[in-house]
Amino acid sequence: MSHSSRKWFIGTMGALIAVSVAGVMLYVMNREQPYDSSFDAKVADPVYQTNGPVVLYDEGHLNTHTATGGYKPLADLIRSDGYDLRVTRQPLSGETLEGVAVLVVVLPRGSNDANDSSAFADWEIAAVDAWVRGGGSLLLVTDHWPYGAAAALLTQRFGVGMGKGLVEDPEHHDANRGASHLVFSTDNGLLKEHPIVRGRSASERIDRVLTFTGQSMSGPPEAVPFLALSDAAIEYPPSTPQVEKDGGDVRVSMEYGEAVSAGGRAQGIAMELEKGRVVILGEAGMLRAQREGDGDRVGMNVPEYQNRQLAINIMHWLSRVL
Repeated sequence: MSHSSRKWFIGTMGALIAVSVAGVMLYVMNREQPYDSSFDAKVADPVYQTNGPVVLYDEGHLNTHTATGGYKPLADLIRSDGYDLRVTRQPLSGETLEGVAVLVVVLPRGSNDANDSSAFADWEIAAVDAWVRGGGSLLLVTDHWPYGAAAALLTQRFGVGMGKGLVEDPEHHDANRGASHLVFSTDNGLLKEHPIVRGRSASERIDRVLTFTGQSMSGPPEAVPFLALSDAAIEYPPSTPQVEKDGGDVRVSMEYGEAVSAGGRAQGIAMELEKGRVVILGEAGMLRAQREGDGDRVGMNVPEYQNRQLAINIMHWLSRVL
């Protein structure tokens, strides 16, 4: 199948999504997929025994993965490590963020038919920017279209550009999963030196991470691309989505364009901004724990990789344990 046949469809009334990638048609319901209930989210030695810092989990921006749905394994892991995780469905303001140590925003979507408009009002973006620069820490998890586009205005405030497309690497991927499942490791040089990678000790050091089809990102010079894309990486950019309406039904289709180089970009960026810290991820599956219908694991439950430790180390860095 030619690259021009890579398409994304959002079916009537948001009921069905179909994406055609590399000749394989995948159907995904436009709702949260079930998490792996057998995932071990227990932290044996929590970093906070009592009075852990407040982590605010955003569910107020049409977020695809909630703390009780697709990202429940991550929410459980954060709580088990001693953090006080709370959920908000309110707009992000100085008042909402008061007393919060870490803000977690996962897969926000725009409210237009294609979900690719900005997920945040201008005043929310200004509030989050001011809060971060005043000492707050942000974890923002994005992904391929429409998620990169929906987060783009927020990330621009931090000097981070969204690729918005679909990334593959013909040289650095999991051979059993395909070119869009990227491997970042010490051996291939794509896992860059940073406290998130080092952890607090040798037992927490990360040597191998897997991502599950996402977009690329570019950061400012002071940012550390701890999940760096190789020179061989490519990205299929999204085209302008087409919206068709028939009564109350809405059908959105989007076709990916010809591949462009994604070399020098990243799927994980960490930076310090004045008094605050920011981690932005270009792919959401890496912090999930999911079992697909065929039994394949996705995310932190894949045993050959250290995505679980990655999640812990990200939170430790954002809360200044690292």
